[in-house]
Amino acid sequence: MKAILIGATGLIGKALLKVLLKDKKVESVLVVSRRSTGEQHPKLKEELVDFDHLEQHQSIFQGDVLFSTLGTTLKTAGSKERQWEIDYDIQYNAAKFSAINGVAQMVLLSSAGADAKSKMFYPRMKGQLDEDIQDLGFDQVKIIRPSMLAGDRQEFRWSEKIFTPIMYAFSWIPGIRKYRPIKDHIVAQAMLNASQLKADKPLFIELENIFRLAKNQPIKTNP
Repeated sequence: MKAILIGATGLIGKALLKVLLKDKKVESVLVVSRRSTGEQHPKLKEELVDFDHLEQHQSIFQGDVLFSTLGTTLKTAGSKERQWEIDYDIQYNAAKFSAINGVAQMVLLSSAGADAKSKMFYPRMKGQLDEDIQDLGFDQVKIIRPSMLAGDRQEFRWSEKIFTPIMYAFSWIPGIRKYRPIKDHIVAQAMLNASQLKADKPLFIELENIFRLAKNQPIKTNP
């Protein structure tokens, strides 16, 4: 498998890059990024690009699977408009160019509660991307929807620092359990394993199935 990865310098992207480079089934990894990951590996190639002018780099999106873990916070982006450009526009354009170039599959990191009809900005943005990439012509689309992400970020996030221990402490409660935190390496392994699944329609993988998939266990699907 020839993998393409965008978002490789973020929490899940870094974990996914390590998983991809280690897996014997992965022949090569093309990282498309604004800045270098700092990783060195025989299977790794980096293309440093200006994401705001991604159309100038359309031809580089060549491979079998596009993995996208790109995302930011409103605080980091500075405005809802800029967050939309990063979380939606860049990922959509990368997906579009990949599909045009014949990439057969996309595995997208989305979010729990993503809903294009939501009145809240973040889940609406995520849900809109989830819907729109399905119309680009990929043979297979896998959408990963984890809850709160846990791991060592370069940037400090107060919300995660405060709420992650709370969510862990109360994760035994049924209504809260489906929102319990999940480690970066678990999501990364699930994303790789998702690319090995065969599905004749877009596959939405929620939290419990992410845990199962990371262990190569059969996932539970709705009838």
